Amino acid sequence: MAWKSLDPVNAVALHPEPASRHLPAVPMPARGMLAVLILAAAVLGAAAWLRGAEYDEQYTLFLTAGVARPSWPVTVFPAGFVAAMQSGHASLAGISRDLRTTDVHPPLYFWAVSLWREFMGPSLFVARTLSALCGLASLGLVGAIAKRCAIAPALPMLLTLGCYGFVYTNAIARGFAPAQMLTLGGVLLLLERRPLLAGGLFGAACCCNYLAIFVVIAAVAATGAVLPVLSAIPFLAVDAWFLVAQHATRQGQFPAFSIWQSLLRLGRYQIAAAFGGLPLYVDGGARILVTASIGLLAVALAAHIALARPWRAGSAIRVLLAAAMAPPIGLMLLGAAFDNTPIELRYLCFGLPFIALLVAWACRRPFLWPVRRVTVGLALVLALQSAGIAGLVLAPRTMQPARVTAAEAARRVGNGIVLLPRGNDGVGIVGAFGIEAPPSMPVLLLDPADPIAARVSAFRRVVIALMAQDRDSTEALAGVRAALAAPDWRRVAFGSSVEVYERTDRGE
Repeated sequence: MAWKSLDPVNAVALHPEPASRHLPAVPMPARGMLAVLILAAAVLGAAAWLRGAEYDEQYTLFLTAGVARPSWPVTVFPAGFVAAMQSGHASLAGISRDLRTTDVHPPLYFWAVSLWREFMGPSLFVARTLSALCGLASLGLVGAIAKRCAIAPALPMLLTLGCYGFVYTNAIARGFAPAQMLTLGGVLLLLERRPLLAGGLFGAACCCNYLAIFVVIAAVAATGAVLPVLSAIPFLAVDAWFLVAQHATRQGQFPAFSIWQSLLRLGRYQIAAAFGGLPLYVDGGARILVTASIGLLAVALAAHIALARPWRAGSAIRVLLAAAMAPPIGLMLLGAAFDNTPIELRYLCFGLPFIALLVAWACRRPFLWPVRRVTVGLALVLALQSAGIAGLVLAPRTMQPARVTAAEAARRVGNGIVLLPRGNDGVGIVGAFGIEAPPSMPVLLLDPADPIAARVSAFRRVVIALMAQDRDSTEALAGVRAALAAPDWRRVAFGSSVEVYERTDRGE
């Protein structure tokens, strides 16, 4: 650890506070890391508990419950039936079989969450806690990588925790969190010159989420190591076995590729992944001002990193640079290869810790601005990130519609029923709404081809849950509105999440 004597940022580690009579002194970097981890536990726990259920999380819950594509009653049923359907336990072989025939993801995360839910319980929050624990481990690995690169660990850990995309992906029940944890572990082992172990973690990361491959390729290429590839082969073989079966499962999921539209979308989501949805909270000219300000700050940070010339730094910093650039470049190449636009905020999560590490590294010494301005700039970045994270945890505008819609439907349903679009496969919409609604709420599912007028003819009051989240749900909502435009129905209430109709008896 002789490098610490040359690094003014870490110089404080050489002069810890005096030990008490009974306890040894804790080095300042260790204190800072511990403080960030405690804060992270609170943030990730709050996000996992307070955010509403999401569409994609239902695939995790149903798959690990052994009902990857549930069959729903054609008649009215209580919303509590959804949670009951999600309370089962699938075998590892059953998960593998269902994944190869119904989904587009590798198996390792689902195997892990299945075992976790079997011992801890079947609720969504339980599944999310596994992601949150992986997030805590990821932050610890960011700190370890920082120390290996002669960077004081607390700042990059704080910057990573401040990233909206990091907190989001580590608080939902999907495979991003363990994949990111394993990827960071692999990078640390590469920097520690343990390539075989690094390759094993890299392979496991790709077996949790295919998109981890971008960072894996970049990190391995930046070091020129060959051994990681050898130890990753068993995991990559498993990935290939699943990919061959899944290649045509979700065609048409993304719009066609356009280089300029893809670049604009990439830039927007990359900034949002770091700073969150702050423009969503204001309207009119204020939204333009907030958007422009955040964009300028992001450009300033990128310029500060570029002026530090990380490509001329040591090999460890070059690995960080390659890993930070890999996800956006990889997504663009993937889109061009398959003529689609697979660019979403959560797909960019794998590069965020490495961007945070580069920002912290570049701010060790001023390259363009005086030290005081760098400090003020970092304070502004952390303040904006904190506001974005607060919005992620608390603001309904950053959440999917299931919780708000279920709550409004519960207030409006009275002695009627709730009409809910089944969606493309009866998983995402039905699952999220069902676990957010009161268990006794009466629900009737609708498909676009249903004879809607006949199905609702026996009821005097219906509440339409306006959850248009895929193609079939959009068509079903259009159909039910057309059916209820008949003379024997009248709309008595409407809003952004529900519409309420009552029978007039004029058609009888």
